[in-house]
Amino acid sequence: MQIIDDVVLPIPNIIAFQYNPATMSRSWEVWNPFEVDQASRGAQAPTVQPYAPQEKFSFALELSAVDDMEDRFPPAVATGVAPQIAALQKLTQPTEGLLGDLVASAKALAGNSAAAVERPTVPIVLLILGPGIIYPIRVTSMSVEIKEFTQFLYPHMATVQIEMTVLTPDVFKCKKTAATEIAVGTYNFTKLQEDILAIANIATSAKTIVGALPF
Repeated sequence: MQIIDDVVLPIPNIIAFQYNPATMSRSWEVWNPFEVDQASRGAQAPTVQPYAPQEKFSFALELSAVDDMEDRFPPAVATGVAPQIAALQKLTQPTEGLLGDLVASAKALAGNSAAAVERPTVPIVLLILGPGIIYPIRVTSMSVEIKEFTQFLYPHMATVQIEMTVLTPDVFKCKKTAATEIAVGTYNFTKLQEDILAIANIATSAKTIVGALPF
């Protein structure tokens, strides 16, 4: 499993999941017509669904540099899992790309504070959970529990709790770029697979019904 940042950037922010999450929560927030004020807006049909339900994912990522430190892998020995945590943080922050942010931060450190505020948007992120789920998402919440430190006080074991919301094609209508086209394409690809799987379920249901018949 992995999260991929805006793939059109010269240096994409690719975060491979070191371990598959033991559990994952996936939820859908469905529009409820009965919560609408019927007096002011008129009666709503009970089957009305004006837009796709808002879909959310949440899970915990386990990060460990123990194996790499035993193999004397220099980045792990020096900084543990701090690089992975920093890459995850980038998914929640306004960005100009990895190189652009590095240049802006360097300018800010040198005293050019104006460069630090020119970051209007967060990156477009793709959540890849195998071939069956490839969604554009926005990270809405992230927390890190650090468990152990290196000798330089960098974390070498940590658990990262992440919550994210799936971005539907509607949110990309205001801006069309190569990145948004990829995001929409991956969303539609995943929905196509869901449609195929729903049809495949008919055969499974038919088999179950036939097996339950008393004759």
